[in-house]
Amino acid sequence: MVSQYGIKYAVHIITNHFGPLVAKVCDCLLKKGPLPLREIVRYTELSETLVRNCLLVLIQHNCLQPFLLEEEGGFGEVNKVSSLYMVLFDNVLHRVRFSKFMAIVSQEFDKLCVDLIETLLQHGRLSSEQIFDGFRDSTEGSSSGGMEALQENMHKLVMARYVERCPISEPLLALPSEEEAAPVRRRGAKSAKAFLEPETLEQRVLVAAVPPEGMRFSFELNPEIGADRDKVENNSSSNIGDKRKLDALESDIDGGVADKQVALWRVNFEEFIRRLRHKICIETVRTRLDDEAATVFTAMLDASRSEEKKIKTASSVPLSENSIYAEVIKSEKGRNMTLDYVISVLVGLSSSPPFVRVVDNSYSIDFKHTIEVAQTDEVESIVYKKYGKDAYRMFRLLSKAGRLLETDKISDSIFLEKKETANILSKMWQGDYLQMEKLIAGPTQFLLWKVNMINLRERVLDDMFHAALNLSLRVAYELEQQKEILHLGVDGPMKEKYEKLKKVRFLLESSRMKLDDAIMIFHDF
Repeated sequence: MVSQYGIKYAVHIITNHFGPLVAKVCDCLLKKGPLPLREIVRYTELSETLVRNCLLVLIQHNCLQPFLLEEEGGFGEVNKVSSLYMVLFDNVLHRVRFSKFMAIVSQEFDKLCVDLIETLLQHGRLSSEQIFDGFRDSTEGSSSGGMEALQENMHKLVMARYVERCPISEPLLALPSEEEAAPVRRRGAKSAKAFLEPETLEQRVLVAAVPPEGMRFSFELNPEIGADRDKVENNSSSNIGDKRKLDALESDIDGGVADKQVALWRVNFEEFIRRLRHKICIETVRTRLDDEAATVFTAMLDASRSEEKKIKTASSVPLSENSIYAEVIKSEKGRNMTLDYVISVLVGLSSSPPFVRVVDNSYSIDFKHTIEVAQTDEVESIVYKKYGKDAYRMFRLLSKAGRLLETDKISDSIFLEKKETANILSKMWQGDYLQMEKLIAGPTQFLLWKVNMINLRERVLDDMFHAALNLSLRVAYELEQQKEILHLGVDGPMKEKYEKLKKVRFLLESSRMKLDDAIMIFHDF
């Protein structure tokens, strides 16, 4: 369930990128959930043609997934199939992370790969021909050799899983068969929940839409691309972003099937979020332990990365000491380490808080706990900035205790007066950072305090969405101010004002990127 400010922030992003009409359709689907075309038209009060065009834009930029839902018919009637449209909230948020994605590619590949990723990020989903058409007039694509280099770099990106084939246009969510439904009825509620994973409708749709693994990351080099350039240039085709992109998408709205011979490609957001998740895990280990622990942890990530099947993997595959050491010595920092030293670092990683689990002399990364540590660190930082050092110490005490503590116990533990302790605890409770319970024993009343981290994470995430929205609005305001000054000219006294606005905008953009890092810790990881 997306929070109130999460929806507002997502709609603001779509408004900035595609305008108010597309944002209106997005807002409707985020608030109402998946809807058929006629219901979207009814709720938005826009014409059907306009709604179709807005849906096409969202599909083109991977922010919306159409799907077919089979529902039971009435008595004596056949099952009916409805065509619904669902906004992909996570993909909307990813639109503010494009610079982070490009930075990851630039660290691993050359500029041509970065340009290819930038093209796909800018235009959403494209065929191979459409991607390469954008480079025909450039130096890289002006010759057959240049086109071969483009294809080779595209192949690298697909093999690295940064680029993937687009999902099935309209996956079908069929009703479960009697065999599939029977075990659920016989099992208990807890077992049924595990059996039905993935649970949410969005997860079910996304799983059904994913192409087979062999097709999803399969890119064949085509020597014919670029060989007949003059013929292509003389054909009546438009540039990237025009009608030819929409032709491949019309079937998503009309309920048809797109031409199966045309393979459409897009950026694989999952792989980029996985890399960013690994990065925050490494930094958490470095902060809590040291650089050597981070080096060994990084090696474990590299050794097990290919086995990760989803972003929110709870733990990595088990690794032996020798396989970990073999990966450690591949890095410059790791070559100074002996096997015994690496084993001693692994012992430290498996101590409290355990970033690594040990089972039968095999080691696996505990992603779930590592992310929880990062979330706790972020919440504690917020408490420190908002309520001060003493509040931070109280919150940390309660967080570690994981149970109810009485005011006197907290006061004695942090060596602070009871009255002051009660005041600070009350402020944090009013801000929904603590839970309070009253215990009455005769004429005496005791106040008990506790941190409910599950509820608190949801509250903190919504606050972060609110802050990100406000920052984005402020950035937009500063940008308008800059445009006005540019229109008037930046000579004389206006130049100083212009430079000041540039610095303010840079600071706001940097703050927004850091805030987005924190949002990913609570929402994406």
